[in-house]
Amino acid sequence: MNIQTLHKKLIKKKLTISVAESCTGGLLAHNLTKLANSSKYFQMGLITYSNQAKINILKVNKNIINKYGAVSPECCKAMVQSLSKISKSSLNISITGIAGPGGASKNKPVGLVYIGIKTPKKFLIVENKIKSKIRNSIQILTVKKVIKLIIKMIS
Repeated sequence: MNIQTLHKKLIKKKLTISVAESCTGGLLAHNLTKLANSSKYFQMGLITYSNQAKINILKVNKNIINKYGAVSPECCKAMVQSLSKISKSSLNISITGIAGPGGASKNKPVGLVYIGIKTPKKFLIVENKIKSKIRNSIQILTVKKVIKLIIKMIS
């Protein structure tokens, strides 16, 4: 994971970033803030783990969660759109998924993660199917993927 590369690019381009995390539990925010001067770009990190937090803090319509589930492209999109309005950051990231070992279903296996990225000009929802069944690995691999996606998007 090349957090140093991202760190330099965000500072150089004077971009700001905010995150709304679910299954990664703050790991992305941790990685984005572990280098000195991260205050130049990092604005906020929300860990909206429960459905109630997604509804109350991010204003995700409860009908979206009822119809599609919290782990869905629809919920991921609603999370990142709301975060964008709250934070006013140049880059907004949402993550929702199933890190396991429980919580999975036939249609939504452990390792299924949705990543939302919104900039003023670009919008992306990425479905990721991580092969690992180990919770910590799923979280780490998701954060690595997000960092790669952001670097690609701002390069």
